[in-house]
Amino acid sequence: MFVLILAYLGGVLTILSPCILPVLPFVFARSDRPFMRNGLPMLLGMAVTFAAVATLAALGGGWAVHANQYGRIVALVVLALLGLSLLSTRLAEWITRPFVALGNRLSQRSSRDGDSVWGAAGLGVATGLLWAPCAGPILGLLLTGAALNGASVQTTLLLLTYAGGAATSLGFALLLGGKLFAAMKRSLGAGEWVRRALGVLVLAGVAAIALGLDTGLLTRVSLASTSRIEQRLIDAVRPAPAPAPELKAGEPLPVEGEMPSLAGATQWLNSPPLSTKSLRGRVVLVDFWTYSCINCIRALPYVRGWADKYRDHGLVVIGVHAPEFAFEKDPANVARAIRDLGVDYPVALDNDYAIWQGFNNEYWPAHYFIDAQGRIRHHHFGEGGYHESEDVIRQLLAAAGQKNLPAGYVDDNRHGVEAAASDDPTRSPETYVGYARAGNFAGGRVAHDEPRDYRAPASLATNQWAFDGRWSVHDENAQLDQAGGRIVYRFRGRDLHLVLGPGSAGKPIRFRVRIDGKPPGADHGVDTDADGNGTVTAQRLYQLVRQAGGSGERLFEIEFLDPGVQAYAFTFG
Repeated sequence: MFVLILAYLGGVLTILSPCILPVLPFVFARSDRPFMRNGLPMLLGMAVTFAAVATLAALGGGWAVHANQYGRIVALVVLALLGLSLLSTRLAEWITRPFVALGNRLSQRSSRDGDSVWGAAGLGVATGLLWAPCAGPILGLLLTGAALNGASVQTTLLLLTYAGGAATSLGFALLLGGKLFAAMKRSLGAGEWVRRALGVLVLAGVAAIALGLDTGLLTRVSLASTSRIEQRLIDAVRPAPAPAPELKAGEPLPVEGEMPSLAGATQWLNSPPLSTKSLRGRVVLVDFWTYSCINCIRALPYVRGWADKYRDHGLVVIGVHAPEFAFEKDPANVARAIRDLGVDYPVALDNDYAIWQGFNNEYWPAHYFIDAQGRIRHHHFGEGGYHESEDVIRQLLAAAGQKNLPAGYVDDNRHGVEAAASDDPTRSPETYVGYARAGNFAGGRVAHDEPRDYRAPASLATNQWAFDGRWSVHDENAQLDQAGGRIVYRFRGRDLHLVLGPGSAGKPIRFRVRIDGKPPGADHGVDTDADGNGTVTAQRLYQLVRQAGGSGERLFEIEFLDPGVQAYAFTFG
């Protein structure tokens, strides 16, 4: 129920979002007509269409995205004709002549007065196709859940609830707009001019959407962005799980529940399939991770260290590999990654998120500590807390009857990509390159799933980034179509990482890195040399920058000398 409430309130806030602004003229264009026969059918058409398109975008694959783009084109034509009809009564009569006959057959009444329920619903469908790209943290949360959980009635219900919230706020605006519209006609006698003004606004809205301003410029310049409000609402309604309670010497660990089943694993590496039954009598550490996640990589030395240190004393470490990107579902990629990372303990591939859902997990990395009776006794989310975690392991092993446990803690001296992050609280945030979750993009309108020439702006603000060259941007990555393309990013942080892949052909792709326009020198990462040269050979995380003297703001650029590279996400340390 609280998720439904969250979805509804998030939809209500959508009216303040900049991407809804071009849609408002279409709503107010019918504000002088009966609400039940015009406004309500239009809003219902918008809500149902939005929910359908959003469901397809989340679950239907690339074909649905293309269908949505074609739908936008059709909708733009329909709404442009509406705007022209508002400007000219003669043009309106000519444009609507075939629809009048159809409307008469559908509604058994003349559409001359514009009160056709079917006509209003059709306008709502067209408007809904334009409204569908609007998003924020709450809608992102719903779509992410849909992608993880698959097609279900619950997914559609949540999206309909979100759309219903937006329709509610638009309905209030429509009712108020109708009163304002009527008052203007009574007091000024300017009904014709009001109608023409609405026509101009409709055409301006069509132009704004066609140029991509609804999801580009308006989002960047508008003061009405609701992202912060929505995120606070998420935190208030569904607060993040509380951290594990502080451990006190001598106090028993609480019981947090029974260990869920491992039967949902799609494959096991380094081990035959394990089960909760076969693990009884052993202390178990379950580590949720994915191999391109920098936070997981930085925690990995401790997990490896605990597995090696306590293996002969009754500890079983299980890495549950829950993929974030599609390429991480490939067992061959995971097998190569665990070999390169030195992981020799059992790894369960959780491509269907069955184990993830069994633990009700939400984080990478996440550690669950299970006693010899199969009960979860402690958990830790994210990096850090390594000494406390090792104390829990020792406590559970001792309770299981293990004696003469090795003393001390696993070594904290880590190098390369596995080194701990800097302490800079202003370092840049994780940034996705694909359009589904991209943020802070400063390179204009992004074309979905089709090649386009991009030009990076002359200057970038902190945490902004852009493409340069010919790229095809997909939901979770961007692929370079011609050699010489670049990505530029003005970042803060000691380290800069980028998840990259060589493309479907698998050919190595050469690249060159520059920092503030120069070779990185001593600031190069482990996957580049001092001149900034490197090669993409596999789908994984690449460390491209490690600043030798602090974590100040720098302008990063990477140029790819060969086509075909796939870029997924930036992370910083």
